[in-house]
Amino acid sequence: MGEGKGEGAAFTLAEGATHVGNCANYRKSAFTLAEVLITLAIIGVVAAMTIPTLVANYQEKSWGTAATVFERKLTEAMRVMNANATLAGHSTTESFVNELAKNFKTTKICANDKLQDCFSSEVTYGNEVVDMTKVKKAKHFGQDEWGTEIIGTQFANGTTALIAYNPKCSQDPYSNTITGSDCLAILYDTSAGKTPNVSGKDLRANGNVQSLGGSSCAFEIDGTCFGMPFQANSAHTWNACNSSTYTSTDAEDQAYMQKYGLDYCYPGDDYFAKAAETCGGTSKMAQLSDLATIANYLYDTDIVGEKTDNGSNYDGNTIAFNPTKGSSLGFPSPSFWVWSGEEGSSAKSSAHVRDFYSDDTVWNYDARNRSGGWAVCLGD
Repeated sequence: MGEGKGEGAAFTLAEGATHVGNCANYRKSAFTLAEVLITLAIIGVVAAMTIPTLVANYQEKSWGTAATVFERKLTEAMRVMNANATLAGHSTTESFVNELAKNFKTTKICANDKLQDCFSSEVTYGNEVVDMTKVKKAKHFGQDEWGTEIIGTQFANGTTALIAYNPKCSQDPYSNTITGSDCLAILYDTSAGKTPNVSGKDLRANGNVQSLGGSSCAFEIDGTCFGMPFQANSAHTWNACNSSTYTSTDAEDQAYMQKYGLDYCYPGDDYFAKAAETCGGTSKMAQLSDLATIANYLYDTDIVGEKTDNGSNYDGNTIAFNPTKGSSLGFPSPSFWVWSGEEGSSAKSSAHVRDFYSDDTVWNYDARNRSGGWAVCLGD
């Protein structure tokens, strides 16, 4: 019995020894406090580096989406007004905005002397901080000839806006294409007055906002000042453009050509001419070299030239359109094209453009009666 107990005791101790040994091995494989703290520190550093970028990308995308939705709803509302013959004929911006509110759900309209009840008192437009309390009339949007006051509006979707109306607004109740793009200059904020209130981000404008309180620079690249991009969906109609020579002997046509630096006309809807008019002349539109500058910025490259085609489809260079940068400047996602201020010399019915695709950008020229293009004015 003593021997048996001794053997049992020895066996028990052996098991205990083995068990203690396993615990020791387990403790050695666990993380120490120092290791845990170092790991947490690394995670914190990585998070600090990546989260702001992710948040910024999300904000850029949300601003762009909100702007696209707002512009679509505004266009639909103005098409309805055109069909109902209520788009034109207003002598004041207030009259127009009250009519617009019947077709685009609005929560608040702010009179000219209470604009800051609807809009921020300070915004950043391009590189300039603008005191919005001094922006009161259409001339403060660069529309000296309109003579109308600005009215503030809060739309039901959360967007706030300042609107100036053009009393010479065009209208054709029988047309399904008129969007009223020549009827108003509108500066709008998709974040309803919250920060950052910066042009190209939450702050957007249509092409008729040629300047803001004296500032015409919506963004700057390599020292060149550009206005806010706009879609050229409105056309100029000539009185007597010759379809063979693309010139006109009509006095009114000639005066228009001289005023806006045009060498040729087009016998029909001329979207290029209207884009030139919006910018104040062909010389005030972005030229092919300027569009190359914009392309290099949007594709994160420096290989695009004034008349150089670059991209995977042309010379083997792989480039990609940066949608975040595009949205920040006010451009849509590709594909889109932009008029330059250069008319075609051999093909007089056309003007030079630059096409922007997801993996390619090409200089080209398009017929002046082609709608859907974009344009960018040069700032001062």
